[in-house]
Formats: sequence, C-alpha cells, structure tokens
Amino acid sequence: MQLRKIFSNNLIAFFGAFLVSASMSIYWLYHDMQQVINQPINIQSIEQLNITPGMSLTSIAQIMVSEGWIKHPYYLILQARWQKKARLIKAGEYAIEPGFSQLELLNKIVEGKVIQYSQTLAEGLSFREIIGLVRKNRYLIQTNDSFDPAIIVQSMEYLQTHPEGMFYPDTYHFPRDTTDMEFFHRSYLLMQQVLDEEWRHRATGLPYQTPYEALIMASIIEKETADITERDRIAGVFVRRLQIKMKLQTDPTVIYAMGESYDGNIRKNDLYIDSPYNTYVYSGLPPTPIASPGRAAIRAALQPAEGEELYFVARGDGTHQFSKTLEEHNSAVRAYQLNRSQGQP
Repeated sequence: MQLRKIFSNNLIAFFGAFLVSASMSIYWLYHDMQQVINQPINIQSIEQLNITPGMSLTSIAQIMVSEGWIKHPYYLILQARWQKKARLIKAGEYAIEPGFSQLELLNKIVEGKVIQYSQTLAEGLSFREIIGLVRKNRYLIQTNDSFDPAIIVQSMEYLQTHPEGMFYPDTYHFPRDTTDMEFFHRSYLLMQQVLDEEWRHRATGLPYQTPYEALIMASIIEKETADITERDRIAGVFVRRLQIKMKLQTDPTVIYAMGESYDGNIRKNDLYIDSPYNTYVYSGLPPTPIASPGRAAIRAALQPAEGEELYFVARGDGTHQFSKTLEEHNSAVRAYQLNRSQGQP
C-alpha cells in the first residue's frame, strides 16, 4: 500500500514536471515564433512575390526561403494555420518592401493587397483616344482588337448609346490581368455615378430633357476652355443660346465633325461642313458628346452662371472676352483675333 502511494505521488510529480516543461517549451516556441515573424524580412530593396491560383502557403514559404528572404518556412506556416489564414491566400502580384515582416506579408496576401497598375484618362479625350491609351497599356489584357466604336459597344451590353463621352476621365488603379472591357465597364459606371450626382443638383429652367443632353453640353464646355474659372460663364452663354433658339456656333464641334482631316486650323469653308455635329450649320446640341468631360464641366453645364452674355472670343492667353451684343463681340474679335493674325500686339 505504501509502495503504491509512493508510486502514485511520483507519477503525479512526473506529469506535473512534464506539464511545466511542456508549457515552458510551448511558451518559448510561441515567443520565438512571434519574434521571428515580426522581424523584417531579409531584403534590401522592393521585391515582388507572384502567387499563382492554387498555390499553397507551404510553396510560398519555400520560395521565400530559396530567395533568401527568410531562414526557414515553419513559423510562417504555423502562424497562418494557428490564425486559420492558410486557406485564405489570394493569387496575384505582391510588392514586399524593406522593413516588411513575415506577419505583415501574411496579412497582405490574405487581404489581397496586390500590386496596382494605373491608367490615366485626361479630361477632353475622344473615345478613339481613350481606346488608343487602353491598347497601349501592357498591364491590361486586350480582349477586343477592334478600334471600331460600334463593335466595342456590342461587347458592352450595358452601353445602349454611342460610346463617345461615356467614360469618366480619372486615374484608374487595377491589378495585372484586368481586361480592357473590365476597365471600360468601370469607367462607364463612374461616369454614370458622377452624372447622376450632378444632375440631382441641377439648376432650374435648363434646356435639357435628360442627363445625356447635359453630358453633351459638358463635353463642349470641356473642349472650349481649360480655364476652370470660365466654365460656368461659357455654359451660361450656351444655355442662353439654346433657350432663344440661337445656334451654338462652337468650334470644337466643327473640329469633331472634321475628324482626322483636322490639321490644327479651321478654315472658313470648314464652318459649312454638312454634319449634325457642326453647330454652325445645325441648331441645338450635337447628337452625342464630342469628348469625355470631367466633373467640373458637367457641373458647369448643370449650374451655369447667370448673365446676359451671348458671345465670347479667345484672347489668346487661354481666357475669353465675353460680350452681350453682336456689336461688342465683333469689336472683341477685331481686338483679339484679327489684330493677332496680322501680327499686331
């Protein structure tokens, strides 16, 4: 009986010592793991990690070991499994910056914070110019080889109108392997969002029946001036002209009608081109926008400045001289255009 009691006490002591030792080992292991995975990865400059679909965390960790970024893969794998993140990794291209820890990288590839590429669409670009930029972007997958707007529209079931002016000018960021049509879709939706927001705050009494008509006007304003302080005044001139059934007579619509034949100059004969876009020949708005306007031009079209001016002429410095009467306008033309064409200051 005494021996059994001694044996039992020894067994309890053994297991107690074992548990203490195991606990200390687990604590040491956890402490060491946290120290290692929170230390900076061994890189001196920005490195790129490519994760393909279906790649396991073990494979990713082995790549990092082979590149010399980390000494061994075990702690990274253990941490991911402990946090139940090993199966949440997302494929893509990832940038690893100096100072990044293994834990930060793990969180990054789980959150899918892949490298972002960019494409800027400037205000006032035509759809053909936009197509050209998208075609040249090597990070976008090209799925449509056509430069024909009609064919591209057929590929975009949500776009029921001519594509001109329907894509919002902005800088877009996207991961590699984004398709050209995904890019167009995103830009189109952003234009719809901006147009809808500005339409809700439009002034009363405007000569537009739909947001699309306002977009057409905004595209003309965008091409008429780069001076943001003048856009609402130019919008006011055009709105008043529409209200009194006066032709818009704006040069950018003539340039658009001329297409590729435009060489940088508008001649007198060009003002008589028989095109629905020629606002010197046809009254009202052109049938579609002539470019992609930004928010400022859209806002100007929907919140034009009040006034009585019906005319304006370029001063030659990027601004315009506004006039109420034809007589004042003709005088301004002589002062700012005829004299300049004759070499006078």
